Amino acid sequence: MATHMAKKGEIERKWHLVDANGKTLGRLASRLAILLRGKHKPTFTPHVDAGDFVIVVNAGKVALTGKKWKEKLYIHHSGYPGGLKSISAEKIKQKKPERLITMAVQGMLPKNKLGRKLLKKLKVYPGDAHPHQAQQPEAFV
Repeated sequence: MATHMAKKGEIERKWHLVDANGKTLGRLASRLAILLRGKHKPTFTPHVDAGDFVIVVNAGKVALTGKKWKEKLYIHHSGYPGGLKSISAEKIKQKKPERLITMAVQGMLPKNKLGRKLLKKLKVYPGDAHPHQAQQPEAFV
């Protein structure tokens, strides 16, 4: 018996609504990555975008354990000499809380064209309002 490989036209996509209120960042991000990738479906194919759309609300109320709000640093480099920049999770939450979830999920997706395509299906909002009512998203627990 041959292994089934999903093709573009065969994939059915759903919209999931996830409430991040009080959820731990890493556990939430790994679940979101699974939904975006399509690993929860029996038709999962590694090289095909078989995942669903995900809407995350209340991103500003996501939780981190321990002292991570102050001690967890996000580091990037500008490309210039001496251009190493770092910012704490607490400051990111104050400026753009949706960025915390986006960066956590991005780290769990493939680092190629497919991963960039999958990340576009993640919609994150800091409050509980979102403009995707027409898609009739299902509440995800």
